[in-house]
Amino acid sequence: MTTNAILLVMDMMNDLVHPDGMGASTYVVQCRERGVYANTVRAIDRARAAGMMVGYVRVGFSPSYAECPPKSPVFSKARDNKVFTLGTWGTEVFQDFAPKDGDPDIVKHRVSPFYATKLEPLLLAQGIGRLILTGVSTNGVVSAAVREGHDRDYACVVLEDCCAGATAEEHEFALAGLRRYAAITTSADFET
Repeated sequence: MTTNAILLVMDMMNDLVHPDGMGASTYVVQCRERGVYANTVRAIDRARAAGMMVGYVRVGFSPSYAECPPKSPVFSKARDNKVFTLGTWGTEVFQDFAPKDGDPDIVKHRVSPFYATKLEPLLLAQGIGRLILTGVSTNGVVSAAVREGHDRDYACVVLEDCCAGATAEEHEFALAGLRRYAAITTSADFET
């Protein structure tokens, strides 16, 4: 690693961004309309070319859903709909963004990539101070990463063309709230 930054590809997994996943009528539509697929590939390529670590964050639960919060308005239906099950096709990273051997895999059971995960120990051990953030949803994992990252003294950068909400309005509203805590840029313009 030749930089103190990490590119995090968050929740870009089959259940959410594959045309055959549950996000087909929401996230997939937004990702296609906004060019998120190609932009994310470009961001990953640029990061790797600069020697930047690329990490993957995935939401998931064991087959018993023991970690799934039953009162969560976000996750309570996961068990009923049989989504976000670790070890299945749905929680694999979408093939266009597939991790390489050695890329960190951070599994989370809540919206935040920091809560009860190995993310912060990884960042501290690697001397990382800058988070380059991509993923779905802008108002979910991306917002949580920015707010928690900011409060943990990381410089946060959102690649807005590598993010999507379930709707265009959700994405734009989330970005408006994040500008106070993070630099907002694109896959073509972020500093490597």
